[in-house]
Amino acid sequence: MATPIPVQLLDGGLGTTLEDLHDIKFSFETPLWSSHLLVSDEEDKLLDCHKAFEQAGANIISTATYQTSIRGFAATKAPKSGAPDGIEKEGIPHFLDSAVVLAANAAGREGKVALALGPYGATMIPSTEYSGKYDPEHQDARALEKWHKERLDLFKHVDTNQVSYIAFETVPTLGEIDAVRNLLSADKIPTSLRGRPVWISSLYPNDDEKLPDGSTVEEVVKAVLTRKEGLETPWGIGINCTKVEKLDSLVKRYQDAIQTCIDNGEPMGWPSLVLYPDGTNGEVYNTANKTWELPPGQKQPEAPWEATLADVVEAALQRGKWKSIIVGGCCKTSPEHIRKLRKTLQDRGHMSTSPAA
Repeated sequence: MATPIPVQLLDGGLGTTLEDLHDIKFSFETPLWSSHLLVSDEEDKLLDCHKAFEQAGANIISTATYQTSIRGFAATKAPKSGAPDGIEKEGIPHFLDSAVVLAANAAGREGKVALALGPYGATMIPSTEYSGKYDPEHQDARALEKWHKERLDLFKHVDTNQVSYIAFETVPTLGEIDAVRNLLSADKIPTSLRGRPVWISSLYPNDDEKLPDGSTVEEVVKAVLTRKEGLETPWGIGINCTKVEKLDSLVKRYQDAIQTCIDNGEPMGWPSLVLYPDGTNGEVYNTANKTWELPPGQKQPEAPWEATLADVVEAALQRGKWKSIIVGGCCKTSPEHIRKLRKTLQDRGHMSTSPAA
């Protein structure tokens, strides 16, 4: 009998949950988004939000570091943290350390922590990870590699012993995937983060099943998973910030692309799969007015979010190729979404009844 493929549950949308359920308001004046709570004396609300996801059944908690950047900290006025004119580079590790500690405290002894690292576009104002349209200084892989390296280096003096995974999320272009891959070497990853399983996830916001830059699923699979001399191969490949109803077709294409590469003798093996779609009912985020809107002519899905996502997971499990599966939610995914998802997966026999399993 084949060994069952492990399934773990990731948390949901941190920033949107803080807004929707914890009375936190973000704007262009808070470029760090959820990380702003680390510098505004509101760590208790951040911890409460993390804990709500853990209590809902998530056994992997993401850190509030998705939109952190040197520029974002410099543009953040934090008088309560002694930085009324912005936070200098030397002061950033203190807050990153707090982000890891809070996530670890919420995850508990049996839980795990994922270090959330968004793309360059997530730090722009307004954010551009949905479009992949970056400023002229960050158009090519070499420039993006330098930017990601500078952010990773902020963790040199952060206690990351409790970090279980490194998640490069919502990567919208093939060039940025290449930039991240080029960092996965012993001389570029800070010592404090070496040896952690890495996943790279991308988004598919349009109806053509392509990245915002027009890259195909097949190109993404090759960019993420092809083994390269001197570089670590990511432990996982994922899809996030994408409508749940698009996942089944996308996952099938991922699987077909990987299998084709293996059959053709390309240096590639089966990774883990990470899925965390938006928790919306068809709404799309408008970066101009910072609201979620249902596009004209768009109908809300008929099936519940958790049932649709559980169907995708079940189909992926039945194909029996993935080393493991991590599933959760992205923007607008609340603790209640995660609770329902866990129950649905438990009812179908794909997860333990113990929240910490």
